[in-house]
Amino acid sequence: MTQEDPRILELRTMREKARIGGGADRIAKQHAKGKLTARERLEQLLDHGTFNELEPFITHQGDEAGLAKEKYLGEGVITGYGQIEGRTVYVYAQDFTVYGGTLSEMQSHKICRVMDLAVRNGVPIVGLIDSGGARIQEGVKSLGGYAEIFRRNALYSGVIPQISVMLGPCAGGAAYSPALTDMIIMVEKHSYMFLTGPQVIKAVTGEVIDTESLGGADVHLSISGTAHLATKTEQEALEMCRRVLSYLPSNNVENPPFVTPDDHPLRMDEELNSIVPLDSSVAYSMHAVIEHIVDQGSFLEIQPTFAKNAIVGLARIGGHSVGIVAQEPMMMAGVIDIDASDKITRHVRACDCYNVPLITFVDSPGFLPGITQEHGGIIRHGAKVLYAYSEATVPKISIITRKAYGGAYVVMSSKYLGTDVNYAWPSAEIAVLGAEGAANILFKDQIESSDDPAATRTLLADEYRQKFNNPYHAASAGYVDDIIEPRETRAKIIASLAALRDKYAPAPPRKHGNIPV
Repeated sequence: MTQEDPRILELRTMREKARIGGGADRIAKQHAKGKLTARERLEQLLDHGTFNELEPFITHQGDEAGLAKEKYLGEGVITGYGQIEGRTVYVYAQDFTVYGGTLSEMQSHKICRVMDLAVRNGVPIVGLIDSGGARIQEGVKSLGGYAEIFRRNALYSGVIPQISVMLGPCAGGAAYSPALTDMIIMVEKHSYMFLTGPQVIKAVTGEVIDTESLGGADVHLSISGTAHLATKTEQEALEMCRRVLSYLPSNNVENPPFVTPDDHPLRMDEELNSIVPLDSSVAYSMHAVIEHIVDQGSFLEIQPTFAKNAIVGLARIGGHSVGIVAQEPMMMAGVIDIDASDKITRHVRACDCYNVPLITFVDSPGFLPGITQEHGGIIRHGAKVLYAYSEATVPKISIITRKAYGGAYVVMSSKYLGTDVNYAWPSAEIAVLGAEGAANILFKDQIESSDDPAATRTLLADEYRQKFNNPYHAASAGYVDDIIEPRETRAKIIASLAALRDKYAPAPPRKHGNIPV
């Protein structure tokens, strides 16, 4: 029998050491918390058997206290590439069993390496985050390592999709990296982000708060607006990452992937013809409108619990990826406020980065009035929406379902911001303001001098609505391209997308624009 080469045996031993990270005891502790290990996460994220690891034998370099005695292969992060639905992605997964996944100079080197490779090859980068932050023993080296990652997050923004899946802590300056990526997916009760933790806040301000209430998934999805999606388990988060990528191209010069639809492109849903109430003061569900129009089961809402008066998400229509933007009349009558402005702006720009056409459903009575909104900068935030739509060069289609008043009409993908096709439903009301408000201004003296001001106001408002607040008045002046039956919307959008597939609208030469922030 031929004796096995000892060098091969040594390689197998080294690979096994790299595979177990911080050791069996620490893996057991990770499992006891209900968390997967970094390698288990990669196995679930990627197509089976496609992962190829890079730089598994890297270790800490230097003589910092405590680190020279205990070195671990891989340095607390697993990096490499694999496939999701047959498409290549580069990945890194922080290993909490090695120094709590803290970032060191060499861990940064590994992460930056796969980020650079992802850009060179024009494929997405996915980060699985589970880290206690910068490795304190390394001091400025670890801070420099974070800066290298942040710089790449910024430089590669809009070039390749960057997805951050938060599977544990992400504290201090480390939180800036996911904040710079295209999508943040968090896990309820397991992941959290904050710049300063509960203890620091208590010492500085005297405020007392726990980790979950300070920076948990619910906080960032519903209050801060930092996160985009949240799931109950790690497995669901990893599956959600796969789903998000299915809507996006691999890079900014490709088109999104086409999925053969089960839904007929000419399907007409009769329910749409009666979904908008005759009384314009009665709310209806814009979510229901969207679900009736897009390919069945394809709508993925993003930030569903943040600024719920606005709806953004990804969907497919006729098998093609589209970005959805809308108001929700069921929430605050669909008015646009500061948070809704930021939510819409971010989504419009993200879709434009990755060649995802924009479909906008308009039903808004305007921007939210009030001292708090004005002092909070509603002008500046609203201008972001206007800027984003004006700048976007992807195919843009808008459908006015009901109210399109004043500034809300203008900023929400109106025709003269460069929108390619503008449709209106027969229920559309396009005007500077609502009929009641217009009557109060235009016929103030007549109303006040009448025997019954309330009845007079109602009569004059009805007359104004019939004459001016109807889609035919707007269509006569060219402000909409066509007035369609609601049930026709799906077929009309699919036909428009086909006509716009080769749209070419280069921006004027410039370094970059100066969006109000």
